[in-house]
Amino acid sequence: MKKDLIERTKKTAELYFEGVADERPFDLWRAFDPELAKDLSLFITGQMYAREKIPHTTRQLVAVACLTVLSKPEELKLHIHAALNVGCRPEEIAEVIFQSAIYGGVPATNVALKTLRHVLQEKGLWPER
Repeated sequence: MKKDLIERTKKTAELYFEGVADERPFDLWRAFDPELAKDLSLFITGQMYAREKIPHTTRQLVAVACLTVLSKPEELKLHIHAALNVGCRPEEIAEVIFQSAIYGGVPATNVALKTLRHVLQEKGLWPER
């Protein structure tokens, strides 16, 4: 069971966070407490994010919406990368961010859109205008 959980955690982390250059939460946690970092990663990535009740695309759009409303741009950047990695289109991510304005306000939406633009620019997906 534990070996299966470790494999699910690794597989999900690779799927979501491939190509992310910034420090990942796991690396930050590990710098302070390696055992707790492992436990958090196994739960968050291996159990929650690896669940197959909803598709990874839906799960990441939910994360984008929540992080937009909470105005957490650093974590949002990570999950925008993950959303793109699992197949979400930039237009879908932008629409979720716009929808979040109703619940989190326009300032939070603006921060999230700037974060989305930054990620798209990093990935070469932002059209030059």
